[in-house]
Amino acid sequence: MTDLHTRQFSHIGGTSTHLLDRLAVSELCKGWPVYRDASEWANYRSLFTKDAYVWTSALNHRGPPHNAPTLRSILLAPEANAIWHVTAWSGAQPIDDFIRISIAGKSSGAFIMHRECGTLVELNPDTGRAVGKMKATITQRFKHHDGYEYDVDCDCRFLFFYEKVEGERGDGTEGEEKHWKAAYVKLVYEKDKIVPVDGVRAPIFADEVLARYPTGYKYLGAAQSALGYDIDVKLVTGGDKRACRKMYQSMERWLEGEDGPVGLFET
Repeated sequence: MTDLHTRQFSHIGGTSTHLLDRLAVSELCKGWPVYRDASEWANYRSLFTKDAYVWTSALNHRGPPHNAPTLRSILLAPEANAIWHVTAWSGAQPIDDFIRISIAGKSSGAFIMHRECGTLVELNPDTGRAVGKMKATITQRFKHHDGYEYDVDCDCRFLFFYEKVEGERGDGTEGEEKHWKAAYVKLVYEKDKIVPVDGVRAPIFADEVLARYPTGYKYLGAAQSALGYDIDVKLVTGGDKRACRKMYQSMERWLEGEDGPVGLFET
């Protein structure tokens, strides 16, 4: 695949101000695996703007929206709100809904972890915009009906769309100065595999089952489907040149200062 960037932004070296901004953004990216995996939901929420959206393999709730608990009530008493169940894969989610979904999923037994493999940042200091590029592995534990456990590991790229906004600092206090926050997070799924936990036993999915899902997350899709979930087959994958090109166009539009979701909601 050819280089999909059409221009360069501040990404390596530069002035001390550029370095500090990129370091701050990189630090925020790492908050996803550290805070979400440890259920540090208040810290996790502080990474995002008020109206942020995330695109991941999220799970939708079973009940109608008016029955959903508030995010504050979940953060204060997550176990008391565990009845807010999950049923299906979906695309973009408002950040507060995504946190509710994540808490409900964990309460229902979903065991998903993230391994950060490296993070770099594209910065445009003139527009106060940045894009964090985090290489990561999503790993989910499954229990087979025969009693053994297995993992599905999915290598991916997290793409964080950051802007400087006024509001809460990292220490939870309010301030007039602007701070980096993520407005959008979208993933590119590269490849996945099944990992036997005991080194021996792993499920074998039929070819026709795997063929239903894109290369990039086909084993993850098959494993989730076996649990009764409906799988979104339109997530961005590394092998989809058209989708990847659109992602890079969105990144450059964001860095150049364009308002709005810069085409991220388009399939």
